[in-house]
Amino acid sequence: MRWDDVDQPRRRGNRYGEGPDFNLPQIRLPSLRRKNAVIILIVIAGLWYVLGSFYTVRPDQEGVVLRLGKRLRSTGPGPHWRHFPWPIETVEKPKVTEMKRAEIGFRTIDPGPPARYASVPNESLMLTGDLNIVDIDIVVQYWIADAAKYLFNVRDPLGTVRDAAEAALREVIGKRKIDEALTTGKDEIQLETRDQLQQILDQYGCGLRVNAVQLQDAHPPQDVIDAFKDVANAIEDKDRLINEAEGYRNAIIPEAEGRVAKILQAAEAYKREREKRAAGDAERFNAVLAEYKKAKDITRKRLYLETIESILPNMEKVIVEEGLPAPLPLLQMGRRARETAVVE
Repeated sequence: MRWDDVDQPRRRGNRYGEGPDFNLPQIRLPSLRRKNAVIILIVIAGLWYVLGSFYTVRPDQEGVVLRLGKRLRSTGPGPHWRHFPWPIETVEKPKVTEMKRAEIGFRTIDPGPPARYASVPNESLMLTGDLNIVDIDIVVQYWIADAAKYLFNVRDPLGTVRDAAEAALREVIGKRKIDEALTTGKDEIQLETRDQLQQILDQYGCGLRVNAVQLQDAHPPQDVIDAFKDVANAIEDKDRLINEAEGYRNAIIPEAEGRVAKILQAAEAYKREREKRAAGDAERFNAVLAEYKKAKDITRKRLYLETIESILPNMEKVIVEEGLPAPLPLLQMGRRARETAVVE
């Protein structure tokens, strides 16, 4: 069909013959032959096929190819080619290396700074094994391990993670006392909750892998928080005193053991010394006895002189034989000996 310039008649007013006059624009279309039209359509179809079949997956993504909504295959990072262009085949590209975050018991309103949070009591209030109520907030860090399961097995992955984490945490807290949840058992609660949450997600087939479960806050309800703080402070004081006592014990016991060892060693040395001295005295006595039996008078005098020497070591001694007429010459002899010693 050939289009030529068509002169449009002037139209006055509206359907009722009223209103201003205006002229409709003249439409001028180029004339096309059937062969040219087919070539243009083939070029357009080729461009559509080439451009629509080529796609790229980034390093932090995993490609999932769909044909009319049905999963065909998964592709890794890099350029790829699909058999049919869009919209026959489409590609979903979830980020499989991104660490995602789920908050249970609270929500972040403004990351700040300063950060603002809103409490969610229906998630955070839980019953412990000793029938106490505790308010716990946790954060779950997870990532996509299987993109196909993540896209098709669960409609709301974030909501599923929150519900599963809350269920796992309630089960773990229900087995423990409130003191463990507030003080000593936090690390064990985190690990046990992570393992329990992973089991639940595996049963759902979510294609998610839990990296960590972190306790952000654990405290009693606001109505009784002051009393629980006093109890917690008392427990901390008890532990501190026990630790101090253990430290003193560990310090004093080695010192006492060292003193005992020193005393035992000194006693052992004294014992050996006394034994050797007694053995020497006995040998000396036996030797003196043997000499005494050989010459009793001489031995008796020698023992007498040695005894006098040991009793009076710093005194001048003069030995006088029996039968001297008077001791006066001896006294004068002693005075001359002293004077000679002084002169020398």
